[in-house]
Amino acid sequence: MPGTRKHFSEELKDLHQSLLKMGILVEESIQKSIIALKGHNSELAGQIIHDDEDINRAETGILDHCTKLLATQQPVAGDLRTIVTAIKVATQLERIGDHAVHIAKSVLKLSEDPFIRDLIDIPRMAKICQAMIRDILTALINNDGDYAREVAARDDEVDNLYYRITRELVTGMTEDKAKINQGLELIFVVRYLERMGDHVTNISELIIYNTSGRHVELNR
Repeated sequence: MPGTRKHFSEELKDLHQSLLKMGILVEESIQKSIIALKGHNSELAGQIIHDDEDINRAETGILDHCTKLLATQQPVAGDLRTIVTAIKVATQLERIGDHAVHIAKSVLKLSEDPFIRDLIDIPRMAKICQAMIRDILTALINNDGDYAREVAARDDEVDNLYYRITRELVTGMTEDKAKINQGLELIFVVRYLERMGDHVTNISELIIYNTSGRHVELNR
């Protein structure tokens, strides 16, 4: 039994490492999407769309690993929660990656005209989302529910930026009708970033469930 338990612990450690690697891919995708946006870089945008398959494969690998653990280890209580949490976290990360792809697709639709008010605070909003992803993965690896709550609290800043940037984009479109198409596409971009923050909050809730066995709703 001790040997079996040690083996299972190693499997869980490998599972967390896979989630960490997937999270790094997702964070890089967000970073590249904003670089592509700022530079009107359609080639980089195309690369982001293509590389999303790596994120999808990472999710599939994690789901397969979890299925194998459920079938062969027959986990109970806390161990079962850990596996279920990993499955759901992988799904949330994949959705964040999809939003980065959506931003890349917006880049392909935008012309090379100067941006409304130099993109306002869209890059800042993206950096907050990237930091939240890094930190929520730290909370996951350390099984730290309190830190997960702290990370989720930052979603308020993301939401505030979303509303403020959207208002400024609408004002910019009102002042210059030629910017309407660009402004509408950028509103989609900030919406994708806002949704990323929501997915990180969902991961926070999953970590708290894993550590305490309690379902909570954060930032509602």
